[in-house]
Amino acid sequence: MNRYRQLFAMPNVWVLVLAAFPARVAYGMVGLALFFKAEQETGSIALAGLVIGLNSFASSVTAGFRGSLIDKFGQKWPLRILVPAYASMMIMVNISHSATIIVVLATIMGLTAPPISLSIRPLWKTIVPVDFLRTAYAVDTSVMNTTGVIGPVIATSLALSMFPGSPLVIAAILMSLGGGALAIAPVSRDWKPEKRESGAQSLWRNPAFRLMLLEGSFIGFGWGLFDIAVPAFATLENVAHRTAWVFAAMGISSIIGGLIAGLLSKRISSLSAMRKTYFLWFLVSIPIAFTYPGWSMAIAGAFLGFVGGAIQVFYWEVMEAVRPKGSAVSYLAWLWTVEGSVMSLGAAVGGILSERISPQFCLALTAVSIGLGNLILTIGKKRLSAANRIPTEEEDLKAMEDNSPTTV
Repeated sequence: MNRYRQLFAMPNVWVLVLAAFPARVAYGMVGLALFFKAEQETGSIALAGLVIGLNSFASSVTAGFRGSLIDKFGQKWPLRILVPAYASMMIMVNISHSATIIVVLATIMGLTAPPISLSIRPLWKTIVPVDFLRTAYAVDTSVMNTTGVIGPVIATSLALSMFPGSPLVIAAILMSLGGGALAIAPVSRDWKPEKRESGAQSLWRNPAFRLMLLEGSFIGFGWGLFDIAVPAFATLENVAHRTAWVFAAMGISSIIGGLIAGLLSKRISSLSAMRKTYFLWFLVSIPIAFTYPGWSMAIAGAFLGFVGGAIQVFYWEVMEAVRPKGSAVSYLAWLWTVEGSVMSLGAAVGGILSERISPQFCLALTAVSIGLGNLILTIGKKRLSAANRIPTEEEDLKAMEDNSPTTV
C-alpha cells in the first residue's frame, strides 16, 4: 500500500477525491430513490422501472453532448449551470404525486445530470505522473464504488423509514455540495481542454470506439436488467430492505477489487489485464440467477462486484490508450450515451419481465449480456491493440515530464 501513500502525498489528490464525493453519493442514491418514490406513489414495479429507465435514458442520450461541451469550453460553467438545475429537478420530482408528472419530471431531471465522474477522470493526468495513473484510476474507481455502497443504503433506509419522501431531498443537498465544490476547485476550474489534431479521424469512425460502443450496448442492457431485478425480487418477496444488503456487498467488494487492480504491475498491458478479468467477470455472473434476496445473493453479488471493480480500472486505461486526442471527456461521454441509453431500456424491460416472468430471468440475462460483451472484445481485440503495448522506461520518463503537474 506504499504506492497509495505516495499518491495521496501528491498535491491536489485529496482535493479531487473529496470535492465531488457528496455528489457521487447523490448519484448512488438517485436510482433507488426514484424507484421507491414511484413504487410508493403508484404501487407499480413496472412503472418504477419505467421512471428509472426514462431518467437514465435522458441522462445518457445527452451525455455525449455535455462531454463534447466540456472538451470544447472546459468544466467551469457547464458544472455551475447543471449542478443547481439537477438538484432543483430532484426536489420537483419529490413533491409530485401524479404518476404522469413523476415520469415527465424524472425524464427532464435526467437531461440536466452534471457530468461529475466524466469531468474528474481527465483531471488525474494533470496532477499525477503517468506511472501513477493506474493507481489514480484505482482510487477514483474505488471512490465511485464507495459511493455506490453508501448511496443505495441511504436511499433504501430513508425510503423505508418514517420519512419516505426524504431520499431525493438528501440527494439534492449532496449534489449541490459536491458538484458545487468541484465547480469551484482550481484543479477543475483551470483545466484546459486538449487541442484536436488537424485532419484527425472522426470519433465515430474510430474502430476502437465503435467496438467499445457495441460491447457497452450489451453491458448496458444487462446492467439495466440487474438494477431492476434486485429491488424487484426483494420487493416481491416482501424483503425490500435486503436490496441494500446486495448493493452494499457488491459495492464493498468492488472497492477492494479496484484497489487491488491499482497495484498490478505496469508490466502487464491494460488490454491483457482487461480481457482476462472480463472473462472471470462472466464466470462469476452466472451463479447470481440461482440466488435469493439475502445472504446468497449478497455473496454472489460480492464476487460480481470484486471483479467488476478491477475491470473499471483497466477499462479506463484501455480507453485512454485508444481514444483520439481532444476527446478526453467526450470519448467516455459518448460511450456512456450509448451504454446508458441501452441500460435505460434494460431497466424498463426489467420491470416488465420481473412482474410478468420473474426477476431470476432478468438476472440470467445479465450473465448472458456479460458473456456477449466478452465475446465482442475477444473478436475485435486487434482494434484495441494500442492498449496492448507496454511502455519502455524511457517513454515512461518522457511522459512523466510531459504530464508533470508543474507544467499544467
